[in-house]
Amino acid sequence: MGTGGGGSGGGGFMALLPIILMFAIIYFLLLRPQQKRQRQQQMMLDSLRKGDRVVTAGGIFGTIVGIKEKQGVVVLRIADSVKVELAKASVARILKKGDDDEGEEA
Repeated sequence: MGTGGGGSGGGGFMALLPIILMFAIIYFLLLRPQQKRQRQQQMMLDSLRKGDRVVTAGGIFGTIVGIKEKQGVVVLRIADSVKVELAKASVARILKKGDDDEGEEA
């Protein structure tokens, strides 16, 4: 009679094993890559400098002419005499040399 009670403790762990494995899979396939992308985005935003050519999340191409760190704002020049202020977080990526099509008209 005493041996029946010992087997139920191992069965409880075995019942939880699929749930634990499911959480591990979710962590490694979804959460961890998302955290890595967030860290990379934050590093990119921290590295913004005057003169960088960027693309915003809204698809606006421009050159950074000013950064207001306290307000989290960047000032972009999108045409010769047109400057706009945007939230720093709205910058999607920094363009490298050769990525932009400046000078080419559609």
